[in-house]
This record gives sequence, C-alpha cells and structure tokens, in this order.
Amino acid sequence: MALHDSDMRTVYADTLVELMTQNNDVVCLEADLGRASGTFPKIFDKFPDRFFDVGIAEANMIGVASGLANEGKIPFAASFSGFASRRCYDQTTISAAYANNNVKVVGTAPGVTQTYNGGTHMCFQDLAIMRAMPNMHVYSPCDAYELRAVMKYMAAEKQPTYLQLIRDKMAPIFGEDASFDPLKAKVLREGTDVTIVTTGFSTQLAYKALALCDEKKISAELIHYPSVKPFDADTLVASARKTGFVVAVENQSVIGGLGSAVCEVLSERHPVKVKRLGAQDRFGEVGSLDYLCELIGISPKQIAEACAEK
Repeated sequence: MALHDSDMRTVYADTLVELMTQNNDVVCLEADLGRASGTFPKIFDKFPDRFFDVGIAEANMIGVASGLANEGKIPFAASFSGFASRRCYDQTTISAAYANNNVKVVGTAPGVTQTYNGGTHMCFQDLAIMRAMPNMHVYSPCDAYELRAVMKYMAAEKQPTYLQLIRDKMAPIFGEDASFDPLKAKVLREGTDVTIVTTGFSTQLAYKALALCDEKKISAELIHYPSVKPFDADTLVASARKTGFVVAVENQSVIGGLGSAVCEVLSERHPVKVKRLGAQDRFGEVGSLDYLCELIGISPKQIAEACAEK
C-alpha cells in the first residue's frame, strides 16, 4: 500500500515508530487522545516504557515533555490543535521555548478539519499563537510524504517545534522523494497572473483550484509553505514581483497566521495587492468539511474567484 493510501494520523504514528526504533531517546506523549492521534495502541504496544499518557491535562503534558527534553529525550507531545496551542500556551512558552528545550508539540485536526467536533475544538489560531513565540519553529505539511520528511527533520534537529497535523487521508502532492527544508518554500506550479500562497490543508484546496483558474484563463503560481516560521521571504518576493497580486489561503484565522506573514514581508520588501482567505475573526461551528471550507471562504471555487480579482 502506498503511503498516501493511509490517513495522516497513521503516517504520523508509523513514522514515530520508525524514529523510536532508530533512536531510544524519542518518546511519545498523549493527553487522552492517543486513538485520535493514531499512536494508541500502536506505539504503546511496541514501546510501553516510552509512551506516556498524562490524561486530560495538556499543560502538564508540556511540562513533562519539557522535563524529558531537558534530560536529553526527544518528546513528541500531541493533542487537538486547540488544546496543544491555546490551553497550554504559557507552559509551552516558558518550559519549552524560553528554556529552548527540544520539545515537539503536535496539534492535530487543525481548523475546519475538526468538522463535527464543532467550535470549541475548532482552532483557527494555532499558527498565530505559535508563530508569535520566540524560539519556536512552526511547520504544516500538506500530504503524507511531506509529513514523514518533516518528522524526520524534527527528530534530527534540536529545536522547539510546533507541527500542525491533519489527521485525514490527503491526496498526494509529493512522492517518496519528498524533502523538507524550513528555509525553502515549494513552488508547486509557476504562473504569471497571481501568486497563491498556502500551507498545510489549504495547499490541498488550492491545488484543486488551479484547474478552475485555468478555466478562467488565469495563470496562477502556487507556492506551498511547509514552514510558516521560519518563513522563506525571498521566494514570495520573487513571485510577487512577477505577478503583482497575491492570494494567501489558510485553514486559520486571517489574523496572525500565514496571511499576516505574507503581508509583513511584502509591506517591507515589495508592496503589492494581497487578498487573505481564511476565518474572518470568527469561531468555528459543527459541519461537514465542504460546508466549513465554504463558510470561511477557502473552497477551491472561492480561491479561484479571489484569483480573478486582480
């Protein structure tokens, strides 16, 4: 079975098993959501002494992970994105980032991918929250192959990191040779009329929007950012110089996340028209994935329509 035939949480767990097999210092932490993350019972059965479930106590999980990191371990600590970012922000700030401990915080089911869990669990702020934290790197891979490459990089680098993890099966954007460099964005298609900037799940949506742009005779360039922080400014500026119009698409609030990073760079280096698609200062709600994408304005059709607004 090809890697992309598995859902992303399965790839997360399988890659973690691989990393834990290769390095005895890699450990797995959960806060009563191991089944949701894909790690239980798979990792517990294989590495029972390196699997720690702290119960419904996410802040405590980050404290435990930071202590383990301080002793040389490489902890991957996962929970729903809202719990992993909002609920334990101070613990992550002080115990992980300020102390520069090698903690890997994993936020699962970001944004609208929470679907029927509804507004309380649907976090649109985690990229903004983590991006504002000193010392913290912020990654959001878009498919199974890139997820595996990002996780291997994370395990090898001593760096406090936040990983945004889509749990569901995603269409393949890359292949077995997928690589990851946090300093390099990936130009998935070149164009001359508009630059579409995406990360994580929004890359999947924008990839579908390319065909709709073609129907409208719009030459769209698509740039995927697996790393929101650090942010590859040079690739963005070069594309903006060429197209003169940028559409930033994110499965997040338009305040503080990818779109804000885009505007910060371009306002200083090459001002052009920018349109930000994402949640407009609102909370989520219960609904299907398609309904929620339309609700916050990031469906493929809405992306293509935005690209026509140059």
